[in-house]
Amino acid sequence: QARVVESGGGLVQAGGSLRLSCVASDIFSIGFSGWYRQAPGKQRELVASITNTDSTEYGDFVKGRFTISRDHDKNTVYLQMNDLEPADTAVYYCAQENRLRRYWGQGTQVTVSS
Repeated sequence: QARVVESGGGLVQAGGSLRLSCVASDIFSIGFSGWYRQAPGKQRELVASITNTDSTEYGDFVKGRFTISRDHDKNTVYLQMNDLEPADTAVYYCAQENRLRRYWGQGTQVTVSS
């Protein structure tokens, strides 16, 4: 059964770092992977994305602080987040997409304290 599972969230102080991981199981020919986030009372927004050709895109608010990468052999996508700010507090969701559909994970909470 196709599954997307995120991990790596947690509580960190402002200026700290976290690395999120997203593992896709039984999803073939992934063409697009993305990290999104949703804070309370706000819409879900794109944080970073990467294609199967390693083309990347970032939200304007990232400002060079985050890096998305993927391990094709492990079907895993990573989001390295540095210099975290309280405004980065949100639930982070991973999306993995092939030609048939987009699959979402259940999310991982990231909380940045000031």
